[in-house]
Amino acid sequence: MRVFQLVFVLYLGVGLPCTALAQPTPSTTATVAVLDPATLKAAREVVTQMQGDRTALLSAIAAPMVGMMQQIGIKQQDQAQALVQEVVMPTLTAHYDELLDIQARSFASALGKDDLQAIAAFYATPAGKRLVTAQPQLAQAQLAGTQQWMQSVMPEMQGKLTKAIQAHGWTAGGQAKPR
Repeated sequence: MRVFQLVFVLYLGVGLPCTALAQPTPSTTATVAVLDPATLKAAREVVTQMQGDRTALLSAIAAPMVGMMQQIGIKQQDQAQALVQEVVMPTLTAHYDELLDIQARSFASALGKDDLQAIAAFYATPAGKRLVTAQPQLAQAQLAGTQQWMQSVMPEMQGKLTKAIQAHGWTAGGQAKPR
């Protein structure tokens, strides 16, 4: 299920740094509350441009959402598709502006108005527009590459984890062995 959640996050955050999707930390929450309206407006413009076409973006996540429905127990593909079309997609569409606001606040807390305006200017160029168009494909390639990389390091990591657990005297569930 984590893979499908990652796909979902990648599709919603296409082209955005991971920190843009994160919830504000306590240290940034105070900053977020006092954002300059002009900076926030510039951030919203950047985020909107980076996301590209709203309909295309939301349509692109429909298939992974069907897989997610199947992971949570709706095994019949036609039923999962129906739920995605009847419930998931309309809900995400209705709340999409909230996502943009959250992302804009993250950008505005990390970047100044001048930088945001420069970034917006880039996304308004033909190269910026091509980058937005290519981002779903790039996100899929990054996900595939990350999965391949994780699979290649997993045997080494599992062996080291087993040794570390044993060295601490823990069981596989994280509990200390009874003595």
